[in-house]
Amino acid sequence: MTSAAAAAPRPGATKSFLRLVMIEHSVFALPFAYIAALTAMFRLDERVHWTRLLLITVAMVGLRTFAMAANRIIDREIDARNPRTAGRELVTGAVSVRTAWTGALVALAVFLGAAALLNPLCLVLAPVAVVPMVVYPYGKRFTDYPHAILGLAQAMGPVGAWIGVTGEWSWEAVILGLAVGIWIGGFDLIFACQDVAADRAHGVRSVPARFGIAGALYGARFCHVLTVGLLVWYGLATDAGAFFWTGLVIVTAAFGYEHSIVRPGDLSRLNRAFFTVNGFIGIALFCCALLDLLVRGLSL
Repeated sequence: MTSAAAAAPRPGATKSFLRLVMIEHSVFALPFAYIAALTAMFRLDERVHWTRLLLITVAMVGLRTFAMAANRIIDREIDARNPRTAGRELVTGAVSVRTAWTGALVALAVFLGAAALLNPLCLVLAPVAVVPMVVYPYGKRFTDYPHAILGLAQAMGPVGAWIGVTGEWSWEAVILGLAVGIWIGGFDLIFACQDVAADRAHGVRSVPARFGIAGALYGARFCHVLTVGLLVWYGLATDAGAFFWTGLVIVTAAFGYEHSIVRPGDLSRLNRAFFTVNGFIGIALFCCALLDLLVRGLSL
């Protein structure tokens, strides 16, 4: 095979790259960025700024795509040793490392471009948001708590969205960001339970590998109780109305269901808990928060 042929994009390379970065998982963090952005718009002048909302969407998807691609690149040797992840695109060769880096750098450029178009403070703080995205995949090599680094990375979303609207720091957005980060860190504890055997065999560090599945599930429950507490704090700090509180009741019930279907001796419904329930949580709270803002006077 010639070098030119080797460098040529393979058929379906874009589709394979999108599978690599699991683009559909944007559903977890994006709704909370929208809650922060729309709340900031309500406070600013009670109307939706569609261009800013679009730029926030582009920035969020760009940064998440970069983070996932970098994660897969950095972890490809670990993935190859784990039966659950051995079919990932970088391991099988469906996506080359060169293609993955190209996609990651394009996504990073898109993120930085969107941040620059939003306002100067977004651009100045953009590198701060990138750092934990790169540190996270290395975390499992030096700490038993890589889930906390993931949580920190995800906490940036609502904070960045609020700044994208106002150009100013917001402690209310920090409260929401902490809720999101602890929520995602908590369900990452649940997700990591399925890799305990492989992690211990290959020296990969995590809470389940260190403390066992039961310990990780107790940690996840604590994280999600704390998440609800922070969401209550956020609702009070932003003078939320009845629909937001209704959404929080729904979210609390969903957390209860999530933890009822995953047990130390039975992980058979883990994917339902991770993908279905957590996807529902983000969308449900966003819909209720949006309805609350509209009832309170937000103009589309």
